[in-house]
Amino acid sequence: MGSLLHPDITEDLRRRAVLWTGAVAVGLAAVALALLAEQAARGFNAILHICRWLPLLVTPAGFALSVWVTRRYFPAAAGSGIPQTIATLEFAPRTARVVVLGIAGAVGKALLTCLGVLCGGSLGREGPTVQIGASIMYSLRRFARFPMHDRERGLILAGGAAGISAAFNTPLAGVVFAIEEMSGSFEHRTSGTVLTAVILAGVTALGLLGNYAYFGSTAASLDWGRGWFVLILCGLVGGLGGGLFSLAMLNLDRLIPRPIKHWRTQHPVRFAAACGLLLALLGVASSGVVYGTGYEQARAMLVGTSNVGSGFAALKIIATLLSQASGVPGGFFAPMLAIGAGIGYDIAQHTQLAAAGAIIILCMVSFLSGVIQAPITSLVIVMELTNDHSMILPIMAASVISSAVSRRIVHEPLYKQMAKRFAAQFTPPAIPSVTSMETTV
Repeated sequence: MGSLLHPDITEDLRRRAVLWTGAVAVGLAAVALALLAEQAARGFNAILHICRWLPLLVTPAGFALSVWVTRRYFPAAAGSGIPQTIATLEFAPRTARVVVLGIAGAVGKALLTCLGVLCGGSLGREGPTVQIGASIMYSLRRFARFPMHDRERGLILAGGAAGISAAFNTPLAGVVFAIEEMSGSFEHRTSGTVLTAVILAGVTALGLLGNYAYFGSTAASLDWGRGWFVLILCGLVGGLGGGLFSLAMLNLDRLIPRPIKHWRTQHPVRFAAACGLLLALLGVASSGVVYGTGYEQARAMLVGTSNVGSGFAALKIIATLLSQASGVPGGFFAPMLAIGAGIGYDIAQHTQLAAAGAIIILCMVSFLSGVIQAPITSLVIVMELTNDHSMILPIMAASVISSAVSRRIVHEPLYKQMAKRFAAQFTPPAIPSVTSMETTV
């Protein structure tokens, strides 16, 4: 007995079923990575409790192991995740998608990111979640006859957006991220695909982890008597700091002296161990505050229970640059937010211009916007992370000011430049060399 449904209707239902299944899978993958990364962070904290000097052994060994495994078994897992995903959308040849967005690379990305956190790397899981989400959605292209605009680019875009949505539990930020950061424009034909993936991935994460704000709910507010001065100050400082951080990320290779650069090329695993040792020394000197994503430190600053002391932001920047330079897979989205919080904490401690929570939130959005030069994405992410809608206008203004300042320092957004470099080094069918600094970030 034949199907009672028209063939076109049957195929449409199949496409929807595949898309919905993939979106739920992205949500599940994001939750799994979040839980694994949390356990990895607890494992490293346990190591610190045993002896604060142990990272001098654990961190170099972990970094070396991570880079060795990446180069030998999971070369497609190298990097932070977001530039690689953008490269497959905009700049790399289509043949690169099969390698960069392969499921094996996604599995390696998740495991190696957790390994990096386990050994104290200043790394985040949000960037890797974007690449993992894009990999899952891209792998579904063979299970149904998707329209041409959805078959590859639309699925990658939807997967990346769903990944950021589920990673932060910020569905609106997932949509805006896809529009502003990943695609640079918005095609109406792919809007349904993106929205469906974001909603289902977000609902999946919500059902498993509950309705939570990434940094908790804050009640920060800004006194508009001096509020304009404060938000302008935070926007300028955040934009300057974010622009300089972007400049450093883009020029890591140039910052390394020529003899060390040659040694790194010949012995990348040993170089990773050396970066790990420097990070561990920094951790010992800072009483351990520079390790990990920075989530706990940022949250403590927001709720007023932090004791990180002055200079946390500068130390966290150095720790993040060392982690990225080492070649260990992992993102830097969460560390960026922690650095921004640290800048705000220092300003609040030394100026008393406004409530500390308000200044910290403004500096978080300013530094993030200054680094990625995506003001709308930055303001939506920080607004949803803190669940503080009373600060929306100051957040919006600080984000726009910061992005404008950053463009004076770095004329093209960080992720876009990194994506172009990654794509330029990709020679099909070979996987790009992970010895180059541009591919490791």
